[in-house]
Amino acid sequence: MVCGGGFACSRNALCALNVVYVLVGLLLIGVAAWGKSFGIVFSIHIIGGVIAVGFFLLLIAIVGLIGAINHHQVMLFFYMVILGLVFLFQLGVSCSCLALNASREESLFHAAWDMLSNETRKEIEVNLNCCGLLNNTNDPAAIRTFQMEYNDCTAMCKDNTTKGHMPSCPKCGEKMLKHSDEALKILGGVGLFFSFTEILGVLLAMRYRNQKDPRANPSAFL
Repeated sequence: MVCGGGFACSRNALCALNVVYVLVGLLLIGVAAWGKSFGIVFSIHIIGGVIAVGFFLLLIAIVGLIGAINHHQVMLFFYMVILGLVFLFQLGVSCSCLALNASREESLFHAAWDMLSNETRKEIEVNLNCCGLLNNTNDPAAIRTFQMEYNDCTAMCKDNTTKGHMPSCPKCGEKMLKHSDEALKILGGVGLFFSFTEILGVLLAMRYRNQKDPRANPSAFL
C-alpha cells in the first residue's frame, strides 16, 4: 500500500495500535475479574488497580481511535497526555503484581480472613469446596483455630471423609494462593509487556498530529 506523505500510514498504524489497546484493556479487566471471583482474592487491592488500568486503557483507546480517524487535534493531545499517565500507572501496577510473593499473599489472606464473618467464611468454603485457610504455623492457638474451622466446615469434600480421621478437604488458602498467583502472573506479564507499546502510541500520535491532512485544504497545516 502506498501512503501519501506518510499520513495514511501513520493513521492506520495509530488505529491498529489502539485496537490492540482495546483488546489488552478487555483482557486485563477479564483476567482481573476472574481473579476476584475466587472469594478472598478480593483482598488484594492490586487486582482492583489492574481493573482500573484496563478500564482507562480501554477508554483512552476509543478516544485515540476517534481522534486518529478524524485527525482531531484536541482529542489527540489529550490522548497523548492520558496515555502517558496510563503507561506510568500500568508499569507500576504490573511490577507490583510480579513482585508480590507467596508470603506477602498469605499475610493479605490472613488479614482479610480474620475480618470475615463466620457466614462469609462458610460460604467461601462451600463455593471453593475446601476447609479452613492455612495451617502452616506452629502456634498452638492458630492450630486450634484451624481445627475449629475444619470442624465447622460444611463443604462437600467432608462427605468423603473417613470416620475417625481428620477431614481430607484441601485448605482454602492453598487453593486461593494458586489461583491468585496465576492471575497475578498473567496480569503482571501482559501489563508490563504492553505498557512499553504505549510509549510508541504517544510518539506515533505526536507525529501524526503534526502532519498535514491531504483530505483538507492543502494550504492548511493541521
